[in-house]
Amino acid sequence: MFVRKISKFDAGTEAIQSLAKIVTYAMTANVFFFLLEVFTATYSGIPGHAKPLQYLFFGLEGHTALVPWMWTATVLAFVGLGLLIVPATRQNEGILPIALLAVFIAAWIDKGMGLVIGGFIPNMFERVTEYTPTATELSITIGVYAIGMLVLTVLYKVAIGIKEDTAGEAEHH
Repeated sequence: MFVRKISKFDAGTEAIQSLAKIVTYAMTANVFFFLLEVFTATYSGIPGHAKPLQYLFFGLEGHTALVPWMWTATVLAFVGLGLLIVPATRQNEGILPIALLAVFIAAWIDKGMGLVIGGFIPNMFERVTEYTPTATELSITIGVYAIGMLVLTVLYKVAIGIKEDTAGEAEHH
């Protein structure tokens, strides 16, 4: 949809809707498995399973750095998924980008902060040591995203250029 806005290339509504359905199925599976994890952690009564979830959603021993992040991810996941499941909102090209952005941010927070960081809190000695990224880690992360965006931009530029050239040649024949 973004490429359609900035160029003459149009992938077509059918392709966009197919990708939106795939994202809907994937996010539905992601939320389902997360809810299974919550059930398993709470039903088992094993502290090693319940403590990380307690830390992520309610805080543990006064440590609450990730609580707002996880609740934000949860709200975005359910709102985005709700918008994607309903065919009328999924097919609305004004709402679709908002829903996709919501599930992307939700998954990024959940898998980045919740899974990776939350999986190590509390540690094996049952101590809570909150993690804060250093300036070096943040700059590396920004660099990785910048390189990814540069590569994506170059690939889009090449693909759109080829598509526009072949469309122009087809019109002349």
